[in-house]
Amino acid sequence: MTDGEYDGARVLDDPVGESLRGHHADLGHRRGRAATYLPEVATFSVVPADADAADWADLARLLGRDAFADLFSCTATPPPDWEPAFLLEGRQMVRSSGVRPVAAPAPAGTELVELGAADVPEMLDLTARTRPGPFWPRTHELGTYLGIRAGGRLVAMAGERLRPPGWTEISAVCTDPEARGQGHAARLLDALVARILDRHERPFLHVAEENTGAIALYERLGFTSRKPVTFRGFRTP
Repeated sequence: MTDGEYDGARVLDDPVGESLRGHHADLGHRRGRAATYLPEVATFSVVPADADAADWADLARLLGRDAFADLFSCTATPPPDWEPAFLLEGRQMVRSSGVRPVAAPAPAGTELVELGAADVPEMLDLTARTRPGPFWPRTHELGTYLGIRAGGRLVAMAGERLRPPGWTEISAVCTDPEARGQGHAARLLDALVARILDRHERPFLHVAEENTGAIALYERLGFTSRKPVTFRGFRTP
């Protein structure tokens, strides 16, 4: 996909910064040109691509000593005394069609529900067991989270995370191992895509390059790769 195919796609080059400067400004802290989410919401932090020593010092003050800085896809290189914590190759994908998906039939005995604060213990338990990516006690405040319950038990979920202008990221897509193979992830993704399109926004997501099964699912649901990304984390001095 080229930027010409979607107006405003360049904001996806800095999705964390664009979100913290706009839709999620009240869920983060800012000092100078550095910003970070509140720790119970997300660990994502950002400095500009041309960050200088003052920007890194500001981010270190926001986070504190020996703190985790998840720089997501930020391309700036931290000072040498910032200890590398992880590096993961991935890709950014966008949905290549503005057509609203048609809801698939729900398996018998299941219901699709909107999740909220009362569901957080179950959400944390499910994400801890399935590891779709970072999820914290207040992550659900970033956007709408949907779940599928079978017999009253939460067996799958997905939700909205980063919100750069005109776009919404789908994240935390996960299914209990005992409930896989029933189309729960596709049903949740289609429901979220429909909601995003109804707001006249466009869906996008991020996925680890090694997660070939998820990439294949997203492609079947109309997502195409926009660009490769490298996710990086560090510890502050």
